[in-house]
Amino acid sequence: MNRRMIAYILGWVLIAEAMLMMPSLLIGIVYREESYRYFLLPMLLLLLLGAALVIRRPRNTAIFARDGCFIVAASWAALSIFGALPFYFSGSFQTIWDCIFEITSGFTTTGASILSDVESLPKCILFWRSFSHWVGGMGVLVFVLAIAPLAGNRSLHLLRAEVPGPVVGKLVPRVRATAKILYGVYSVLTVILIVLLRLGGMSLFDSVCHAFGAAGTGGFSVKNAGIASYDSAYIEIVLGIFMLLFGVNFNIYYCLLIRHAKEALKSEELQWYVTIVVLSTAAITINVFSLYQNFGVSLRHAFFQVSSILTTTGYATADFAQRWPAFSQHLLVMLMLIGACAGSTGGGLKISRLILLVKSFYQEIRHVISPRAVRVVRLDGAIVENETLDSTRVYFISYILIICVSTLLLSLDGFDFTTNLAAEIACFNNIGPGIGLVGPTGNYSAYSAFSKMLLSVNMLLGRLEIYPILIVFSRSAWRK
Repeated sequence: MNRRMIAYILGWVLIAEAMLMMPSLLIGIVYREESYRYFLLPMLLLLLLGAALVIRRPRNTAIFARDGCFIVAASWAALSIFGALPFYFSGSFQTIWDCIFEITSGFTTTGASILSDVESLPKCILFWRSFSHWVGGMGVLVFVLAIAPLAGNRSLHLLRAEVPGPVVGKLVPRVRATAKILYGVYSVLTVILIVLLRLGGMSLFDSVCHAFGAAGTGGFSVKNAGIASYDSAYIEIVLGIFMLLFGVNFNIYYCLLIRHAKEALKSEELQWYVTIVVLSTAAITINVFSLYQNFGVSLRHAFFQVSSILTTTGYATADFAQRWPAFSQHLLVMLMLIGACAGSTGGGLKISRLILLVKSFYQEIRHVISPRAVRVVRLDGAIVENETLDSTRVYFISYILIICVSTLLLSLDGFDFTTNLAAEIACFNNIGPGIGLVGPTGNYSAYSAFSKMLLSVNMLLGRLEIYPILIVFSRSAWRK
């Protein structure tokens, strides 16, 4: 393990977080809020620690897979701890554990909250809370790779450890150029969404914060009632469409940029994604029609919630946990588990893994029928290596085990099974609202400090897709 290079890159991450706090500080100054002072000390600490780590570049800049995993895990832990300090100093939260839970939820784009009255918070705190979604959506390491040369093409190990999906590769030969392309597409889509929300009647501040939430598929709102407070079909349709766009693999957008539209449209993952959205929206529209007695309103609510839950954003315009029929609730829980596309800002198991699991299952059935026949699994016409299939199966088993064990530990707080299971699925899959006490109109404030920390770890496990966090606790990873 190259400890000096790990410390060097971590230093750049700390400096980057200090820079990323600057807009929130400026928001506080513009709105003449004294709360802007709560960003000064964290920024100073981050700059001093970061400068101490990057002042001398290591001679050996090589990093390998385990180094990449360790850097990503350590960076996200540091982001959450230092990012919680403005919350803590502001006095808007009761304990440091609440602060860590809230900012971890922000950076991991989960959107789970312990707050019941967000409108009482200063605007600079609200902005930092929402901006953390945008930063975490594409990944802070991707941001650092885009602005600072770190480890050359070895930086691909950082990209693989942070970008979600079973397989991650470079869009172009240079990793830094890949990071710039990703953030370029991400930024352009965010700006377009801000403009469209502004045209829909949102204030500029609200438009920016909600665009950050949709872009990072996070779901923090600046209103107590969330998107429902605007009661606007235009805003819901625009957000619904853009949540789906941010749930698409960003490789698709790169193919469109280089005018390979046919290749992009042939993506099996994209086809499955669109099919799931259409079928789920149709099923829920029919199921909730009796509640609204209007096809247009039923379709509007169904489309928005399917878009929000499948992409793991977590915005809500209806209390589906209390009012909607059991069928719609169960279908939404299934969508929580599936999640968005690989290489997007969404969480969950990922549709590409679902495709591989379904095809592997079908392959095993055919193998039982014809043991001597040679069968292969293909994705987008290419043969998927057995190593990737095995990795997908192991990931799925780990995924289920973590949900089971964490739900069991959450039960120590004494809440009902539905609430605990929904809270675990919602946090592990980076969604936010669940079912029961943690539904769209509820929050996570009733959980103990232990449970909040457990759920925070689950948010990180879900965002970084398990392995980077677990590798840190592996004895072999610490060997030179």
